[in-house]
Amino acid sequence: MRKLFLSISIFCLTLAANADEGMWLLKELNSQSVARMQEMGFTLPVDQLYHNTNPSLKDAVVIFGGGCTGVAVSEQGLIFTNHHCGFGSIQRLSSVEHDYLKDGFVAANQDDELYADRLTVSFLRSMEEVTDKIIPYLPSVLSEIQRELTIDSLSNELIKEYENDPFTSARFVPFYSGNRFYVVLYDVFRDVRLVATPPQSVGKFGGDTDNWMWPRHTGDFSVFRVYSDENNKPANYSDTNKPYKPKYVVPVSLNGVKEGDFSMTVGYPGSTQRYMSSWGIQQRVESENKPRVEVRGVKQDIWWEAMTQNDTIRIKYANKYAGSSNYWKNSMGMNEAIANLGVIEKKKLLENRLQEWINSNPVNKEKYGNTLDILNEAYSNSGDLAKYTTYYLETFNNGIELIRFANTILQFDAEGTEQDKQDFINERLVESYKNYEPKLDRKVLPALMKLYADRVPKEYQPDIYQKIDSLFEGDYERYADWLFDNTQFTSLEELLVLLQTADTQVLSKDPAMELALSAADMGYELSSKMISFYENVLRGEREFMAALIEMDSDKAFYPDANFTQRLSYGSVAGYQPRDAVWYNYYSTTQGILEKQKPGDPEFNVQDYILKAILSGDFGRYSDENGELRVNFLSTNDITGGNSGSPVINGKGELIGLAFDGNWESLSGDILFEPEMQRMISVDILYVLYMLDKVMEAPHIVNELNLVD
Repeated sequence: MRKLFLSISIFCLTLAANADEGMWLLKELNSQSVARMQEMGFTLPVDQLYHNTNPSLKDAVVIFGGGCTGVAVSEQGLIFTNHHCGFGSIQRLSSVEHDYLKDGFVAANQDDELYADRLTVSFLRSMEEVTDKIIPYLPSVLSEIQRELTIDSLSNELIKEYENDPFTSARFVPFYSGNRFYVVLYDVFRDVRLVATPPQSVGKFGGDTDNWMWPRHTGDFSVFRVYSDENNKPANYSDTNKPYKPKYVVPVSLNGVKEGDFSMTVGYPGSTQRYMSSWGIQQRVESENKPRVEVRGVKQDIWWEAMTQNDTIRIKYANKYAGSSNYWKNSMGMNEAIANLGVIEKKKLLENRLQEWINSNPVNKEKYGNTLDILNEAYSNSGDLAKYTTYYLETFNNGIELIRFANTILQFDAEGTEQDKQDFINERLVESYKNYEPKLDRKVLPALMKLYADRVPKEYQPDIYQKIDSLFEGDYERYADWLFDNTQFTSLEELLVLLQTADTQVLSKDPAMELALSAADMGYELSSKMISFYENVLRGEREFMAALIEMDSDKAFYPDANFTQRLSYGSVAGYQPRDAVWYNYYSTTQGILEKQKPGDPEFNVQDYILKAILSGDFGRYSDENGELRVNFLSTNDITGGNSGSPVINGKGELIGLAFDGNWESLSGDILFEPEMQRMISVDILYVLYMLDKVMEAPHIVNELNLVD
């Protein structure tokens, strides 16, 4: 599931008329939002959501890993999150002999829990606005780049005191397109252990085919535990660590959900651009999404063919493929939704209204008279360069793995201490090579390099293409064979010897390094050409945001998502995607039986799971009709990063875990569409059933605070 805009500005409606929209800072909830939440069924005291000193909901919702959300659900540090959020850690713990991706895993007790190396869980400590420490030092005469550099310098000073603390993460975060600023502190726990995960046939049921689709039947959950030192403080992994006792634990509801129920989501949405102009959206469609879809499609086809034929490769590439394909399908869906929902046209209406307001008096015209022209010109004149840059990034930065290895090796300090060198190898190289298959990269390289040559003019092709033309007659497969036959970078063992004995000059002569350096030169050239456009975009977006707030000064604006803790609220609801079609708000295990296909990598279900479902013995986890619900829909406003977010009812009880949006919501990073946009969550009763009855882990369920 890597943008924010206010619907009232588009439709000229009141906030109350479209109140389900917004990713709100918990500490800045306004009276209108609170009143609307209470009207919809919210009954908790407001200070139980966010409190600076007393335990509150903000203390239970965590950053899981580097880009997901999780929630504390027991006094012993249990964390619920999505299966796909834990996927990377589960993959690293897996092998052909212990295939936790395929078979799942349950720790019988705490001693059996598996340490997830490199996984962190971060609890929010504090959030302080520091705008008054920044704005006075930003005179209007500064260029946008100078402004950014000044902000960087000031922010470094503000967080300097935390830079040597491995258990504190200090982030300086701009809001409202650089018009307000916060310092956010987190307690970072580095001893995190896998407690339970369902087999992939549950946690990833439907695979890429069902991704972003409804109806869904995916048990997208996993269970981890956070450990601390004897003083309940963050610590590195140790056998002597104890389960962490969170400040706040979310109780778990056994009552299920019904249509119209209040639903609240607290999590860490990654990025939105809802204040993006129509010209920016057009560039996103044509110059970013379309090239990304094309390049990743070629790479993923090669990966997938190999993964379906070899279990070792499947395990190695499972997480990489999932990450790549998720954004690939997101880009396709976003373009389709932008077109179908008329997003660009709605943005143009807003821009017309804003221009009228700017022209309405001399003061507005003096401040913002050039803002829209700046944005129009910056985006319109940079479209081709932006497209070539996307092809470049997807080919040479995100596509060919060997280039990434070479770029990493460039950062190796041969003159450093032995400890520094060993730390570099362990942290930057070992894990990457563990999940690398040279023969697969050997197929990807010529396919992507040829595609790049076909799509990008010669003036923006790295000079290595001249060598391919002259020595290999433009045959990219011959070049790939020569490169992989002669490079020393495909083997970690060979590379480690090379790093100990060779100097920089020797390393630079390796064919893989030659390719990486040639690509880097072109990357620098593209960046240099884009910088002037980038500066005008920054200025235009900042002024655009400021003008919107000033124009609609009586409205409450929520900031773009930036991976800080946010609250969204809505209600459980189905939707009508097109004429004569209605989607119910929940799915059941019946859909699993209908979709399952023996031997299919996306829809295969193990016999013991099918037997359990067919028995119909769902006990206390069934609904009033005796059915077991799997997923449900709600109108909550979310985006990538919200994966694993707790879905909470009006009484503050856990009812689900958010894991996806529907296909029609994929323009939601740019424009919220209340009639079509839905959040997809796994029903907590399905999670409990799987843990209790199928995975035979009642001890985990018993650890929770269950509420009837």
